[in-house]
Amino acid sequence: MASAAPDRRPIRYVITPANPAAHLFEVTLTVDAPDPAGQRFMLPAWIPGSYMIREFARNIVRIAAKAGATPVALRKLDKHTWQAGPLPARARRLSLTCEVYAWDLSVRGAHLDATHGFFNGTSVFLRVEGREDAPCLVDIRPPAGGAYRDWRVATTLARAQGERDAAPPWGFGLYRAANYDELIDHPVEMGRFTLASFKAGGVPHEVAISGRHDCDTARLVADLERICAWQIRLFHGPRGKPPFRRFLFLVTAVGEGYGGLEHRCSTALLCSRNDLPAAPMDKMTDAYLGLLGLCSHEYFHCWNVKRIRPAVFQPCDLARENYTTLLWAFEGFTSYYDDIALVKSGAITREAYLELLGKTIATVRRGSGRLKQSVAESSFDAWIKYYRQDENSPNALVSYYAKGSLIALALDLTLRSRSDGRVSLDDLMRELWRRHGATGRGVEKGDIPRLAEEISGLRLRPLFAAWVHGTGELPLKPLLAAAGIELAWESAGSTPWLGVRTAADGADLKLANVHDGGPAQAAGLSAHDVLCAIEGLRVTRDNLDKLLGRHRGGDTVAVHAFRCDELMRFEVTLADAPRDVARLRIAARPRQAALKLRKAWLGG
Repeated sequence: MASAAPDRRPIRYVITPANPAAHLFEVTLTVDAPDPAGQRFMLPAWIPGSYMIREFARNIVRIAAKAGATPVALRKLDKHTWQAGPLPARARRLSLTCEVYAWDLSVRGAHLDATHGFFNGTSVFLRVEGREDAPCLVDIRPPAGGAYRDWRVATTLARAQGERDAAPPWGFGLYRAANYDELIDHPVEMGRFTLASFKAGGVPHEVAISGRHDCDTARLVADLERICAWQIRLFHGPRGKPPFRRFLFLVTAVGEGYGGLEHRCSTALLCSRNDLPAAPMDKMTDAYLGLLGLCSHEYFHCWNVKRIRPAVFQPCDLARENYTTLLWAFEGFTSYYDDIALVKSGAITREAYLELLGKTIATVRRGSGRLKQSVAESSFDAWIKYYRQDENSPNALVSYYAKGSLIALALDLTLRSRSDGRVSLDDLMRELWRRHGATGRGVEKGDIPRLAEEISGLRLRPLFAAWVHGTGELPLKPLLAAAGIELAWESAGSTPWLGVRTAADGADLKLANVHDGGPAQAAGLSAHDVLCAIEGLRVTRDNLDKLLGRHRGGDTVAVHAFRCDELMRFEVTLADAPRDVARLRIAARPRQAALKLRKAWLGG
């Protein structure tokens, strides 16, 4: 017997900022021809790109179902699944209405107040089980009242042209998505925002900045244009076009904040307003450089993770963890290219790039977790470790972002040097695009090493085994030397080392981390201890380095600290300042081969 054709009638959603003061969106979902025995609905537990169970259903305040005007029983089956039914006889349409609390000022959830509204679909749109492939129509409505009459909408959801209530450009009204997966991959900002635009690869790009700011949008757009254009050329050549018709940077500027999340043709970004360039800006600031790196990172994800995807993410199961050992490639390689794109596009100098690279090398070196956990293990355990870090994390885990980017660096330099410049990591990324991104075929565990060997003719799998699945040090010094770059390790200063990271807690100075093998750990100090005094002198959050600077490595000092409510005394033997600052310098007299490699690698 032939199976029934899937129901292609659209799922209809209406989302309204019903009570901005109470941070409540009202969302109504209407489905035709629901299952008469009981229709199931589910809200995602996590959002792709952020590998932690978020439990978005906890923000549903009220939920009810109706068939026409008739209430329908709604039974909760688990933490994020509901079943409506049984339905009244001859019921042809079912509506579900819920209130969603939106007070998560991040790039992952939903946020609503009298100044703006923002949401990801995973936070507000229930999925109709069995109808995931049905088209979706979304009516985005404004808040009631004259105070909101100048609000606009910024999203890359397609306007439902041809429908009676189709949204105008940047306006409220009807939008459409091909299916549920597309619906939840287009975040929405509503409110008052600054708009700027540019073209890259012949495709319109827009920037919508919410929040109070004095951004020099001309400077921001000029820098983003060259970064985006370089990334498009990397994958598609000088005349190629990106795999989207439009791209949108959604930027929310706040007092203090940082974060980004990738989507198929947009990115949601949270930044401090001081990260934005203000006119006049005579030179690149660290804050603005960090913002450009974030924009570059999320833009590169348009290829690497949104389209070149792990096979286990095709599709993502949004009800539970989706385990992969490949985040070192999808996040780590992206972290490598976010900074390379800055220097190769001309947004920053080679010297600025080498300073950024040195910071990454030092960050990885400072964490002893790199000696215990491989990046493959770190990828797999992202759900319980990387996104849930605690006081012992520097001693227990390695970042698949940071070390993954150094693996990309090591692989890029290895390919370039051993092939005499014939092959680079760029070629591997283009081949991944051709075989996986453009075709939709997921990347399996062994595909990247296998493909790297195929395009280069080199034996590389032993290197992947050691670098990805091992915990040894990467051979960065000789690889950089082959490109005429000298790597040296220095101390940050002469202050003796206590072996801790501190954090202010009101007037107290608390130990946030106690490093393995350090003086504090050897003496018995622990994370969360509150430092009180060193050699009888009071410790404050401003004077710790001054107190330590009165001594030398090898000196033993008396440290008093509170653990919970108990005052304790420790004898701590201080160590010399560690040589944990990586300095990268361009060699004064490099060989011709090194000059050639460095020019091909960094340009200029």
